[in-house]
Amino acid sequence: MSFMHIHDIMDRDGRTISFEFFPPATDMAATTLETRLEQFAALKPSFVSVTYGGGGSTRARTHDLVLRLQSRGVLDPVPHLTCLCHGRSEIAQVLEQYAAVGIGNLLALRGDMPRESATGGSSDYQYAVDLVTHIVEFNGSGAHPGPRGFGIGVAGFPEGHADTPNQLVHMDHLKAKVDAGADWITTQLFADNSHFLDWRERCELRGIEVPIVAGIMPITSLATMKRMADLAAGMTFPAKLQRRLMRHQDDAASIEQIGIQWAVEQCNDLLDTGVSGIHFYTLNRSDATKRIFEALGAGTSADLR
Repeated sequence: MSFMHIHDIMDRDGRTISFEFFPPATDMAATTLETRLEQFAALKPSFVSVTYGGGGSTRARTHDLVLRLQSRGVLDPVPHLTCLCHGRSEIAQVLEQYAAVGIGNLLALRGDMPRESATGGSSDYQYAVDLVTHIVEFNGSGAHPGPRGFGIGVAGFPEGHADTPNQLVHMDHLKAKVDAGADWITTQLFADNSHFLDWRERCELRGIEVPIVAGIMPITSLATMKRMADLAAGMTFPAKLQRRLMRHQDDAASIEQIGIQWAVEQCNDLLDTGVSGIHFYTLNRSDATKRIFEALGAGTSADLR
């Protein structure tokens, strides 16, 4: 069984270009994603991540999609794994299942509390650092057939986290995750590169030396922009961007084009400033991602490295 640890992927690609999918909630959505997987694969990403709902609410669907991608051997899946509302035995079971089918990397997250429950049930974890520690212990046990075990990714928040408004404390939390064994950081989505670039510099000053992958999500509608604001609480939409959108707020096609063009400008700037990787939050939409690639002059991810 062959394993691609994140260090091998980064050594191979230099700069990673990756996509995020979410597990379809209905048969129709699953069929739609299925028709788009070939288009995503044609862009030859370094890897693709698969989201995991709050409290493990999409656990079965996430696992099914990960297994389907893994069995095809075309798109290298990196499952999200959240620890809030889970016990150690549950997490151990998930790790064993993913190791058994050859998953090489995981994105370790605290996760959100399920909407349907105020308490979310019992949990042996409070923070993502606890999950990172558990995965490192699992790796050390030899239970993973790969010599290094799972590569471990964690989340970073360039504009801060709603639960930790003190940015100095927030940076302490990120440093703790890296010190616990994280191999790379993927950021929450952002629309203003200045926030990311300043935060990346603050990470360097704090001694955080693992690769930092920037999260980008194009605005494809005004509804999408509102969803982005919900996903990344505190996210800044620059006045210049809002002005462009307001000029065409009654024209859906123009809104989508403006959003894609803004993402293209972000990507060009990130590439020019030596970003370690770009992670596209695709919303399972291959058309918007493909248009960004075309505007960047890239036939595949290799052209962006």
